[in-house]
Amino acid sequence: MATYKKRGFKPKDKAEEQELTEQESATAEVFSTLDESASKTEAWVASNQNYILGIIGVIAVGVLGYLAYAQFVEKPKEANAANEMYYPQQYFDQALNSPTAKDSLYNLALNGAEGKYGFLDIIDEYSGTKAANLANYSAGMAYLNMQKYQEAISHLEDFNSEDDILGALAKGGLGDAFMQLGQPEDALGYYDKAIAHSANNYTAPKFLYKAGVTALELNQNDKALKYFQKIKDEYSSSDEARTVDAFIGMAKISN
Repeated sequence: MATYKKRGFKPKDKAEEQELTEQESATAEVFSTLDESASKTEAWVASNQNYILGIIGVIAVGVLGYLAYAQFVEKPKEANAANEMYYPQQYFDQALNSPTAKDSLYNLALNGAEGKYGFLDIIDEYSGTKAANLANYSAGMAYLNMQKYQEAISHLEDFNSEDDILGALAKGGLGDAFMQLGQPEDALGYYDKAIAHSANNYTAPKFLYKAGVTALELNQNDKALKYFQKIKDEYSSSDEARTVDAFIGMAKISN
């Protein structure tokens, strides 16, 4: 059993005195080792002080540089890009609601006029901004409505959004473009992505319907029946539900 030294403690015999001496020697060795390690650490810090300060400086400069970039470059760039969107978006909205001259309005939205940027300019000049991302969506939809399907695909694939409506519409727009190019398998894949993106009452029944029709064209009648039945069961108040019974009948007869 170890013996612990107390104030005024005297060993009873030589064995106990020997044990106490060994304990004191071990303790002294531990402190000596700690002192030696501390000295080595202090020596290393002293000899590498410039290197350490340099690393700290690089980190500090990096952090300050990022904050400055965000404050004085990114924010103004985002603001300018958002302002530039106003002009082409007006023409895009007019094209959507105009019974005539749609292509000319879409062209103004895409390319701009009178020194004002169009969607394509914003994409090039403000790459990486939220406005440029949204411009890809609008450009893709403009090209889709102009029946320029490859261009529509290019821009819609570059658009990314978690928004329930826009995200689903972009994926569904890709499905429409591939359908028009005679690639129904690809179209069905994008309709599925649009359906999976959001279960909202606007886009979900729309793309369930398109997916069902596309599946019928591909002779995938069991799959088509599932799409149409989902409209009937979950989106009974949608416009697509008004005629879904006829499509359910078609899918069942074809089986």
